[in-house]
Amino acid sequence: MDEQGIGSTVITQVGVIVRDIEAAIDRYCAILSMERPEVIITDEMEKARTTYNGQPSPARAKLAFFHLGQVDIELIEPIGGPSTWQAFLDEHGEGVHHLAFWVKDTDGAVRFLGQHNVPLEQQGYFTGGMYSYMDSSAALGVRLELLQHLP
Repeated sequence: MDEQGIGSTVITQVGVIVRDIEAAIDRYCAILSMERPEVIITDEMEKARTTYNGQPSPARAKLAFFHLGQVDIELIEPIGGPSTWQAFLDEHGEGVHHLAFWVKDTDGAVRFLGQHNVPLEQQGYFTGGMYSYMDSSAALGVRLELLQHLP
């Protein structure tokens, strides 16, 4: 990996776990005076190739994005399968789950974080890219998400 650390210091997203995405969207729209974002559902396991703690998982979630300049607020409602999202909701209730960064070298960033006792927790693919959740909660109080564009 050519760059220091994970390869980025620019936060692109704050991920917030919610129980009911429609109710959460209503609250965010009212408080931020923003238009209602579209709700999307993550791909099924076969397409997303999702793994959670090293095992294939049918993890899925409803997502909504509020675009706030450089940073998006991503609302996440877990809807199926074992996942970092559901585990967080079960253990902590609603709240900030992760800070996300776009990286150029996910494998290098995962190796770097592993050297700092920050293990890979969940990984999957979406149209045009991949995501990796790193369990940095013990070290930083919040998870990190690595996002990478793929051809």
